[in-house]
Amino acid sequence: MENQSAESVELSVTGVAPISSLPEHHHACGCGDRTPRSDLGATGWSRRGFFKASIAGAVAGCLAMQTEMVAAAVTPSLRKPENPTTAMAALLAGNRRFATGQLTFFNEDLKILKAQTVAKQEPFAAVLSCADSRVPVELIFDQSIGHLFVTRVAGNIASPDMIASLEYGVAALGIKAMMVLGHSNCGAVKATMEGTAAPGQISGLYSFIQPAVEKAPPHDLDAAIKVNARIQASLLREASPVIAAAIKKGQLDVAAAYYDLATGRVHLLT
Repeated sequence: MENQSAESVELSVTGVAPISSLPEHHHACGCGDRTPRSDLGATGWSRRGFFKASIAGAVAGCLAMQTEMVAAAVTPSLRKPENPTTAMAALLAGNRRFATGQLTFFNEDLKILKAQTVAKQEPFAAVLSCADSRVPVELIFDQSIGHLFVTRVAGNIASPDMIASLEYGVAALGIKAMMVLGHSNCGAVKATMEGTAAPGQISGLYSFIQPAVEKAPPHDLDAAIKVNARIQASLLREASPVIAAAIKKGQLDVAAAYYDLATGRVHLLT
């Protein structure tokens, strides 16, 4: 360092050659001349040049900040909630974002999420939902690829095949929360209440929903929908040894909930 000239130190620190080292023609044209003139300050900067440099610096700073914000926004998060309480809270928080029009899932980089979920899946929660097209589960909970393990069937019933799928979610995937999600104006519950004749296998759903119809006040569709969600959640807790064992160990929470089509809000049912 002692052997370096002042010019070489200035170049190494700033990356810009000092004025005295510039070619002669710079001095000739005056662009390298530090001699004070009427429009130059003591530093050799003109007012116009100083203003331009200040604007350029501000723009560069804003662009750098925006780049950092965008990078943070698109960074996908697959970190699982650590326990049933935080997992259920994450579902409800996502629904609040959906209901208030503050969705965040589209900020995540889908290419990265896809790459991270090719070999394995690690959802933090499972949802047993009705097959109704007005209940897009991932969307109403503001969740993206790999976050939720979703099973869907008309009337959100805990049939043997639905239970088997959800047991897989518990035993193999380690989900922390499970939600049975009923919704307003459910056609399957309404058809069961009315005893509507139906073609094919459709009426096979009725036997699973009939206990809720019998328990709810007569002709009260909304009440029957909520009772049905509670009954199906109870079946999951009691009929599955896999699910029951996880609950007993404090590794899983199973809840019934109701989705209001009009407001977009999900409410837990006690």
